[in-house]
Amino acid sequence: MLDLRLIRREPELVREALARRGSDVAERVDRVLELDARWREATQRAEGLRAEQKAASEEVAAGKREGRDVAVQLARLKALSGEVKALGEGARSAEEKLQALLATLPNLPDPTAAEPQDEVLRTVGDAKIGPHPPRDHLELAGERIDMERGARLSGSRFAYLRGDLVRLELALVQWVLAKLTGHGFEPVIPPVLVREQALYGTGFLPDTEQQIYHLPADELYLVGTSEVALASLHAGEILDAGSLPLRYAGFSPCFRREAGAAGKDTRGIFRVHQFDKVEMFSFVRPGESAAEHERLLAIEEEILGDLGVPYRVVNIAVDDLGASAAKKYDLEAWLPGQAGYRELTSTSNTTDFQARRLEIRMRPEGGGRPEVLHTLNGTAVAVGRTIIAVLENGQREDGSVQLPAVLVPFGAPAVLPAASGSG
Repeated sequence: MLDLRLIRREPELVREALARRGSDVAERVDRVLELDARWREATQRAEGLRAEQKAASEEVAAGKREGRDVAVQLARLKALSGEVKALGEGARSAEEKLQALLATLPNLPDPTAAEPQDEVLRTVGDAKIGPHPPRDHLELAGERIDMERGARLSGSRFAYLRGDLVRLELALVQWVLAKLTGHGFEPVIPPVLVREQALYGTGFLPDTEQQIYHLPADELYLVGTSEVALASLHAGEILDAGSLPLRYAGFSPCFRREAGAAGKDTRGIFRVHQFDKVEMFSFVRPGESAAEHERLLAIEEEILGDLGVPYRVVNIAVDDLGASAAKKYDLEAWLPGQAGYRELTSTSNTTDFQARRLEIRMRPEGGGRPEVLHTLNGTAVAVGRTIIAVLENGQREDGSVQLPAVLVPFGAPAVLPAASGSG
């Protein structure tokens, strides 16, 4: 949610910033100002008339005590009551429309967010094609990724993960949670069913309804990322500034309908309806969010570096940012099986957008009026996609896979044997 006071104070700045996202977005600012003016005018007039109404009421009471004819005063009091009621209804209507329109405005993009074309900031690691020809993750995994039986059970884009790949997943999660704990993150296993307010608060509603699984009988939604639950961990709270930053690492299953993605990335487990993920989430002081964003990015790069996965860092184009993000980085992993870079993790600075919607504030040290803080999120490990990257980059000529050494102490095999029939 944008700060209405900022829109009033610097409308041109807001228009120009939102115009980077698309011309139609900036045009809504004028409508916001119009509704805001209508609401404020009706509210002020109603307050003024209430003062007159109170004085008229006191005059009628005094006249009755003194035995005077108060018919004129009563008529005036009735007229004032009608005007106050009409103005109050007008103010409520204007405010409802104003809040509904404000909810459709995305966050102001950071000045350093890329222009309408993604910017590759750096490429790290040796993007090899071999062995020749390279196998993709399904060929390397064999029945350890069972798409056929998953589809029989639940439909397309579901899979059974079996055998050594289960050990690999659990090792990935344990390893990354240990790493994040060392970086000051508190591990959390959050609920994955949430109320509508949690999705509204994080900017997924209204914006991505078509991607969310809804359980209308219970008025609950399945989350597509634990960001939703982690952001709401302190909803409605006032945190002490001295306690910040607060950093959490949430592990949960995630669910996405992937509407509109028919025919895209349908092979294997790259784009599925259910997957596990470890998500980083930070609550910070407003002046510290830019530095925290770089910190989250550095942790994501450290993770891929330790796993031996080549990657590149992309500054996402401003017109491709989600509603809540002011700036977003993607880390795209090199996948030999696709002979290209594909999105593996991302990190976003949402500034005060989510915190304002969720009413999360901080109390300054030394006292003073509470102010809205900033929130950020970043994927540490999207397990399915990370398994793809680890398998394809660790593949050997005989079809076996050399797995990252950092995962072995956490229960992963050192080498994944070749799938039957792949040698």
